[in-house]
Amino acid sequence: QVQLVESGGGLVQPGGSLRLSCAASGSIFSPYFMGWYRQPPGKQRELVALINNGGSTNYADSVKGRFTISSDNAKKIQYLQMDNLKPEDTAVYYCRLVTGVTGYWGQGTQVTVSS
Repeated sequence: QVQLVESGGGLVQPGGSLRLSCAASGSIFSPYFMGWYRQPPGKQRELVALINNGGSTNYADSVKGRFTISSDNAKKIQYLQMDNLKPEDTAVYYCRLVTGVTGYWGQGTQVTVSS
């Protein structure tokens, strides 16, 4: 089993920054990838960013140039640095890890962008 623990959400004004963290523990085998998804109010969950254990990244068009995903492979922690936040970034953000054929979700952390 794999456990994912997220932290770092909160309330921020438009143009501000937040950094989300997700610590993974348990049986994690290479290759694997980690990522962030979000679910805005009343909408479906959507991909934000992905990173694999080789360091390759992928971003949703809506966050390119504003968000940066990174990871510490030794500690199995991933980060999402979110800059120049907009009201439309308001959502519950979920950490995701896929190892082998099994995927795991974090519990979610609320990010609210509002003045």
